[in-house]
Formats: sequence, C-alpha cells, structure tokens
Amino acid sequence: MKVEQLFDVKDNVVAITGAASGIGLAIAEVLAANQARLVLFDIDKASLAAASDRLTQTGVEVFARAADVRDRRALRQAFDEAVAHYGVLDTVFANAGIGAGPGFVGLEGARYPGGALEAITDNHWDDVIAVNLSGVFATIQAAVRHMKSRRMGRIIVTTSIASSRNQAWIGTPYMPAKAGAAHLVRQAALELAEFNITVNAIAPGAFATNIGGGRLKSAEVAATMSRNIPQRRVADPQDVQGLALLLASRASNFITGAEIPIDGGASLGRGS
Repeated sequence: MKVEQLFDVKDNVVAITGAASGIGLAIAEVLAANQARLVLFDIDKASLAAASDRLTQTGVEVFARAADVRDRRALRQAFDEAVAHYGVLDTVFANAGIGAGPGFVGLEGARYPGGALEAITDNHWDDVIAVNLSGVFATIQAAVRHMKSRRMGRIIVTTSIASSRNQAWIGTPYMPAKAGAAHLVRQAALELAEFNITVNAIAPGAFATNIGGGRLKSAEVAATMSRNIPQRRVADPQDVQGLALLLASRASNFITGAEIPIDGGASLGRGS
C-alpha cells in the first residue's frame, strides 16, 4: 500500500477537544492539511473562533462549538450536533487538559512550599481531576455512542509522560489525573476492541503550549527544562503531528491500548 493510502484521512470526520491552541490546534492543522473534516471543541470561545476561521480559509470543512468537558450533558449535546451536521464520527482526540501549577520542587531544585501536599486546595484538586480525567471519560463516553453502531472508530487521548513517572516540579494533582487517563485508555481499548474501535494515547513531555500558564514558552524556563531532555529542547506543538496522523489513519489499524511517549527521550532519563 502506498504511503498516501496508508495515512489517508480525507473526508474523515475528526473531533478534537481543546482544539483552539497548542497540541489540539496542531492536530487540527495536520488533519486539515490532509483534508479531514473537522469538529473543534474548546472552552475559549474567542480562540476557538479564530482557529475555526483560519482553518476554514484553508478550504476544509469545520464545525466548531464552545464546549467544557466538565459539563457532560453539554458535551454530549455538542457531539450530537456534530454528528447531525456530518452524519458520522470517525475519530476523536480527547485532548482538553489543564496544568496543575508548580510542584513541590522548583525548576532550579529548591523546595516550593506552595506546591506541597498541604497547600493543595480542594478546588484545585477537583478542577485538575475534573478536566484531565473525568473530562477524558466524558469525551470517550460521548463518542462511543456514535461509533459502536458503525462498529468502527478511533479514540486518541492526550495523556502525559507524567502518567508513568513522578515529576516534582509539576503540581501533584496532575500525576494521578494523567495516570488515571492512561489506565482508562487501556480499559476502554479492551472493551471496545470487539467493535473495531481503537483507543490509544499520546503522552507528551515538555511542550511549549499554554498549559501551566504557558511557562514553557519562556526561553529561560525552556532552557532549564531542556537540560533534562536527551534531545536538548522543548517540543513545539507541531512535533505531535506525525503521531497524531498515524493514530488517526489506517496505518494504526492493529494498535490499541497503547500509550506512546513523545518527549525527546525525557522518559528514558538523562543521556549526559
């Protein structure tokens, strides 16, 4: 099979949560470049409108709705409207996520009291779990209602390398939320395999996005982080595009329940 057939997503209907910026927008861009039909969800109405307008100008069809993954009823309704618009749903990227603030150790190695366990408020813990774990569940649940009857579909979740390793400089609620999302991927993959629905995860390392207040966009912070990454750089959102296209296409037909790191080798440890 030729590469253009293997990675063909033309006319596929692909929904992306957290689509207005960062990794979600980069995923939307590569799918648009390969002529998929897009469904964009994001809580940021202004950024969503801007992203939708820009992608529409490239000639692809875009259906955009403001949606908060914490509101399950509204999210289900948004999915229903998208399917009513296109008539089908092929692929979903459960990408929406938020940071958890700084951890109990700063990037320079000193203890940070604000990130200590006793400093974590109930609201902070609940918000991170609600978006990064419960929001993933809500997205998967909304999608499979439309996929199971067709006995086909692809679900891709944005987890993190923090799902499998401790990171002292990241707020503690982030780790269990992402670990739970990774295990949810495996459980959902097991259940849905019979219906020819694959469920996989992209596990980013340090990416320069808006998450965490966008601190990795700072050259100083990025330089500090890069010292712990074997490839010696922080990722640009476009670095995710090849893996996203793989998992959205028939090239990944027999891959399910996988969590694939995209971290410049950071999860391997320091090379020097």
